[in-house]
Amino acid sequence: MLHVKPEQTPLCEATLIERVKSGEQAAYTTLYELHIKRVYGLCLRLLADQAHAEDAAQEVFVQVWHKIAQFDGRSQFSTWLYSVASNIAINYLRKQKNWLQKVVSIEHSGMDEQSANDCEGLNGLDKLIVRLPERARMVFVLFAIEGYRHEEIAEQLGMAVGSSKSQYHRARQLLQEWYGNE
Repeated sequence: MLHVKPEQTPLCEATLIERVKSGEQAAYTTLYELHIKRVYGLCLRLLADQAHAEDAAQEVFVQVWHKIAQFDGRSQFSTWLYSVASNIAINYLRKQKNWLQKVVSIEHSGMDEQSANDCEGLNGLDKLIVRLPERARMVFVLFAIEGYRHEEIAEQLGMAVGSSKSQYHRARQLLQEWYGNE
């Protein structure tokens, strides 16, 4: 993964986006470098699998290149980008052959504790988040970290609003329990 060097001064994001819309590859590369870490982090939190998160993050930026013209500037670019990223990560899960089994199984967990500890780029709370059961993890990430409302989460994940709230509560309980044991 590429990272922006601290000595680089990013252009005004609006100008950068306009340059990407006109097809400028260097501007796209700069936009990628500015956002890849956060996009990858979001995908990793949602998917709880490094390889899948890397694939999903790359897919996000492929989609950004193809759909940048759809960004109208009425919201912040990062809001639009992270919405694209969460949708791709969720769709990535749906494409997995065991999607239905994972959704139905409330007890299905994310990474085990050792895998979370070995996972490159994770620390603190993130190591606990990726251990959460899948639905609880997805709701927690979308609500607590990304700022979605339960109504939006319910629609996106195809569940009732009450289920979204319940999964969020479950995630918080597990995180508090695990944090106390750390």
